[in-house]
Amino acid sequence: MAFLSEMLGRPVTDIDGKLIGTLKDVIAKQMQEFPHPLIQAILVSRKGETLTVNYSAVASLMSPVITLMKRVEDLRPYLGHEEDIFLSRDVLDKQIIDTDGARVVRVNDVELMRVNGTIYVGNVDIGAAGILRRVGLARAARWLKLRPNPISWNNAELLRRDQSMRLRVPVEKIHELHPADVAEILSDLNKLESGQFLAALDVEHLADALEEIEPKFQASLIESMPDEKVADVLEEMEPDEAADLLADLPKERKEDLLALMEKDEAEDVRKLLAYPEDSAGGIMTTEYAAISPNLTAAGAIKALRGMADEVETMFYVYVTDEEDHLLGVFSLNNLIFASPGAMVKDFMAERVITVNLTDDQETVAQTVAKYDLLAVPVVDEQNRLHGIVTADDALDKFIPTAWKKQLPRFYH
Repeated sequence: MAFLSEMLGRPVTDIDGKLIGTLKDVIAKQMQEFPHPLIQAILVSRKGETLTVNYSAVASLMSPVITLMKRVEDLRPYLGHEEDIFLSRDVLDKQIIDTDGARVVRVNDVELMRVNGTIYVGNVDIGAAGILRRVGLARAARWLKLRPNPISWNNAELLRRDQSMRLRVPVEKIHELHPADVAEILSDLNKLESGQFLAALDVEHLADALEEIEPKFQASLIESMPDEKVADVLEEMEPDEAADLLADLPKERKEDLLALMEKDEAEDVRKLLAYPEDSAGGIMTTEYAAISPNLTAAGAIKALRGMADEVETMFYVYVTDEEDHLLGVFSLNNLIFASPGAMVKDFMAERVITVNLTDDQETVAQTVAKYDLLAVPVVDEQNRLHGIVTADDALDKFIPTAWKKQLPRFYH
């Protein structure tokens, strides 16, 4: 095991022991069959020039004096790859995504390991010990009992490299993170970095992540994204979340995006945009479960299964007539314990707590809190059902941002 910071600057000699320069950098390459990059070459500073040496010509890399197996004039040129990682240039002092801890951190050192003669990148060190090694105070780190704070390369991905390098964002790993963790990572990035990061996410995961972010921050994140991709993302988002995002965009771009969306999704969002932002109509979602009172329990289950792809929030099932008048409500618990042949109209609750489209958000929040609801239906003056407001959206305005991160999202 050796740390890159301690290796840089070490003398490099040829097979005859002649000094040819000092170690400037180490090149590694990610291999598909191995989770850690393998060392490919070294860069040697030599009389104001840089010599690139194939690792196959290096006799000892991790010793105090790095020796080569050939004379300089016998070295074959190293043919670089687009995937090459220059450990000093591209990794030291750079930000990485720790996909295990779901955070953005800065690399203070790189740990190299040897197995059966093969040297690979084992870990990156993000601790104070790495900083002290960098300035030649490794002994002080040991005296202070500062241990390395390693992150396995398998859980750490470069966020940004030199412009000639291809951005490598760990798409599969990021997709495994909870959307709230992705949002947390985004909050740690600057505008350029966040744009590159978002570009690597597919539409579904991008939509989930944006729903965890404040609308004004959402607007800044999508500012440079192509309209076609933004429209696709809006279609994947909950209608109320999409409406909140669009409300913070310039009118011209808002209309352009709505025109690019599928007709049904765009219509749902336009309806929400027509209501004041802090009204029940403005914060409701139009995705909810509603069925006929004339179904049996077995028929209701079948109908709800058919809605699964479209309706994520299904705390309660609402019962409506053909003109969308709200007749009753029941919970999934009621449905599970009903006999298969029982009629919905016989086990639904006819007294339904509702709010009006024009009620302000404070009234909605008070209703949710008073009756301990996970969601409340939104109706008009004729008691027609237009949508529902989930508890987190109802309380959103009254909960400090720092607290929101500690609360569960009801629809995940």
